[in-house]
Amino acid sequence: MTHRNSTESLDLVAGELVEVASREEILSTLDQNGKLDSMPFMPEMLQYCGKRFRVFMRADKTCDNIKQWSLRRAKNAVHLTGVRCDGTSHGNCDAGCLLFWNEAWLKKVAPDFVSASQVAQPALASSPDPRTDLTCTEQRLRESALRPDPLVPGNTLYTCQATELREFTSHLYWWDIRQYFRDIRSGNLRRGVGGDSKSERLLEVVLGILEVVRSLIITAFNKLQELRSGVHYPHIEGLLDTTPTCDLNLQPGEFVLVRTKDEILATLDHNNKNRGLLFDSEMVRYCGGTFRVLKRVNQIVDERTGKIMKMKSSCIILEGVACVSEYHRLCPRAIYHYWREAWLRRAE
Repeated sequence: MTHRNSTESLDLVAGELVEVASREEILSTLDQNGKLDSMPFMPEMLQYCGKRFRVFMRADKTCDNIKQWSLRRAKNAVHLTGVRCDGTSHGNCDAGCLLFWNEAWLKKVAPDFVSASQVAQPALASSPDPRTDLTCTEQRLRESALRPDPLVPGNTLYTCQATELREFTSHLYWWDIRQYFRDIRSGNLRRGVGGDSKSERLLEVVLGILEVVRSLIITAFNKLQELRSGVHYPHIEGLLDTTPTCDLNLQPGEFVLVRTKDEILATLDHNNKNRGLLFDSEMVRYCGGTFRVLKRVNQIVDERTGKIMKMKSSCIILEGVACVSEYHRLCPRAIYHYWREAWLRRAE
């Protein structure tokens, strides 16, 4: 295992094995608000301390939904495979966001140091004795997730990585070509089906370049269409004034079939929404597929305000069904898609 100074960059790439530092090591990097370089370390992340994971993707860029959609530049951060927020310290938020990990909170692990069965398991080394000289303690960390509502006395607002995203990122222009070089170099675009031979690695690079070129063409086309008031690719157009409801009472573990694109379009209004929920272009790829219900979404933290937002209509998350940013400049954030039950039917 490689130990390092917290100011150094690990320069991690997708697929690398890492170990999350101990609680004391991570707390020692945080300010009194539980942040490092303005990035919050959330209480939900403590459960992963001392465990090992694969890097899912580098988080060199990320989508911003707080204001009008855009991409933001992040530094020295990665996402870990399968490591999502469970919302327990944020009003039981059901969003299941993929967590950001500053590289200062991670350690590289040699590939032959552990077996595959040990990934996502606690490290063997014992934790040091709790420190008393920390600027940020666990109690302070939990307190930093909450703040009073200045407009409603007695009401609680929440602070998390999603609400603070603009604080630890900077604007990223679509034409900044460096982001696409980082996408290729980081391994974010690897398909993971090739071997370790030089020819296969070269093929992975070529395929990554083609994916970047495709993304640039789609982005340029949609920018041009905006200027001439044309339709975006892929084209989605709802026509209803009032959208239908559907209550299947789907439960976690059930299998469902996502309806066809045309069937879903028939449930959308002029803003491509059903009961206020957007059917996004990234969801088209899942039409016609069969998936398992992961959970029902009852409430989420509104990243714009920090308020808990209750869902008025049924909303479903499906296992493994997340945004791949095919039409949004290859953002690696992998946000879960939310599905209306009107867009699904039980698999027979």
